[in-house]
Amino acid sequence: MRRRFCALAAALLAALSLTACSGLPTSGSVYPGLPAEEVPAAPDFLFRPSSPQPGMTPQQIVQGFIDAGTSPLGSWAIAREFLAPELSSTWNPEARVTVAEDRNYTSLSEDEIVLTVTPSADVDEAGAYSATDGGAATTLPFRLAQQEDGEWRITEARDGIVLDRDFFVAVFDSYQVMFFDPSWQFLVPDVRWFPARTNSATRVARALIDGAPSPWLTSSVVSAVPEDVALATQSVTVDSDLVATVELGESARALDSTILDRMQAQLEESLASAGVQSVQMAVDGTPLEATAVPTRSTAVDSRPLVVTEAEFGFLSGDEITPIPGLSTTIMENLGAAPVAVQVSPDRDAAAVRIAGGAVARARADGTVLEVDSRPGLVDPTIDPLGYIWSVPQDTPSAVVVAGADGAPATAVGGAWVEASQIRSMQVSRDGTRVAALTTVGGQHWAVVAGVVRDEEGTPISLGEVNRLARLPGPGIAAGWLDDETIGVVADEAGTTIVLDQLVGGEGSRTEGPDSITTLVGANQVTAVRLRAADGVLFVKRGSNWSQAAAGIAVLASQQGSPR
Repeated sequence: MRRRFCALAAALLAALSLTACSGLPTSGSVYPGLPAEEVPAAPDFLFRPSSPQPGMTPQQIVQGFIDAGTSPLGSWAIAREFLAPELSSTWNPEARVTVAEDRNYTSLSEDEIVLTVTPSADVDEAGAYSATDGGAATTLPFRLAQQEDGEWRITEARDGIVLDRDFFVAVFDSYQVMFFDPSWQFLVPDVRWFPARTNSATRVARALIDGAPSPWLTSSVVSAVPEDVALATQSVTVDSDLVATVELGESARALDSTILDRMQAQLEESLASAGVQSVQMAVDGTPLEATAVPTRSTAVDSRPLVVTEAEFGFLSGDEITPIPGLSTTIMENLGAAPVAVQVSPDRDAAAVRIAGGAVARARADGTVLEVDSRPGLVDPTIDPLGYIWSVPQDTPSAVVVAGADGAPATAVGGAWVEASQIRSMQVSRDGTRVAALTTVGGQHWAVVAGVVRDEEGTPISLGEVNRLARLPGPGIAAGWLDDETIGVVADEAGTTIVLDQLVGGEGSRTEGPDSITTLVGANQVTAVRLRAADGVLFVKRGSNWSQAAAGIAVLASQQGSPR
């Protein structure tokens, strides 16, 4: 899914020098506007920074060079004008994007300028985004020299560009590079950021065919693309019918139908984020026959899943529709009231935390099996293979998983080893990633890590932690809103803050109702549900939170729907 942010308008206003308008009309006829559905979409904007001007000082040259990072046209042709010829030919603007605020230029000498910034994120050469702690300043040194015409130009500079957040989300777009989970059932988005309007189809195809998953996902997803298969041309052509032709090297001729069909599925879903409607793989202009393999959906029932004083099931109006077998187990067989419930995709089991704190597996056949009785457990989560994950709030590294076979729970290695506390932990609906709210060195973070499984599918460890966003205060609850976004509730000095956070990108925040205990997502970012401590269920309507129901003892979550 491509994202454009409202910050574009603010960035544009900051970039352009506008003359004052003469005022708003106060008389004359009134004309009706277009109906809402006919209002044209906001146009894409191209920033056109200024080229170097005669007589610019060294500091002005460096400032102009940094400002020219807003224009990727011609491989940042305007930015290169500020560089000496020998550096212009070797400088790589796409090696890195530093998203940063608070620029401060210092002249150490006539020919040496240092730029100090406070980074909030970095984007690597492959387009992978990672947040920073936002506290440590970074210094970027520049050397300059006067050219034969007497003008100053930069002779030494780090590869990459620097953009503030508003300009970043205006100049770059997010795209999905799709990989498979190890069982080849689900497609998993790996979000990348590429310059907008610069042949995004080529960049996405290159990231999939010639690239690799982001480092934190490497051990958790797989690709059907063999290592010896590469793009045969430097660009992917997209015709007027939005059909992309992906030319592959000669080795692709020997691929069997299963591999080609899986590659087709990856390419179709990846290039859809670049506006492509269909994909044709080819070798030397000869089409390869392939049909995208079907993949399992992560969609859930759109109705809230709730526990009230007397019932458990899907809420529609004032009616609750129970889940056959499972509703009876949860309401009658647990032995104590449920405090948190997450239902498996096939709705034949649920991970439940009960009053008193223990975590149990509730089955539709009426059985209940306690899987973790350690004190201080956070709400449990269940993955698509039926493993229930649990962890004590004050021991984040002590994550265990319990399989559906009833065997004793086993430890998950490398889990949240830097954290001193964990407030929430939720496995993605495809089972490849786990999101958490942790505290590290007194800072509160929304993070995600890849799930590493053995050949039987048992989770054995977590990959490296990818920090998504530093929270304004302690985390309260989190949940997957869709395949690439998590929702987060945090406390900021007594105010409830609700974030929707792209996994591998920017997020946005709103103020929420007081005393929220639970957040649950549905099938899209806007379908967020919150439960308050007094049992009121809130849903978001526009920018406001509206009460949808009362008397909700537990707002449960779903990990998918039956196949």
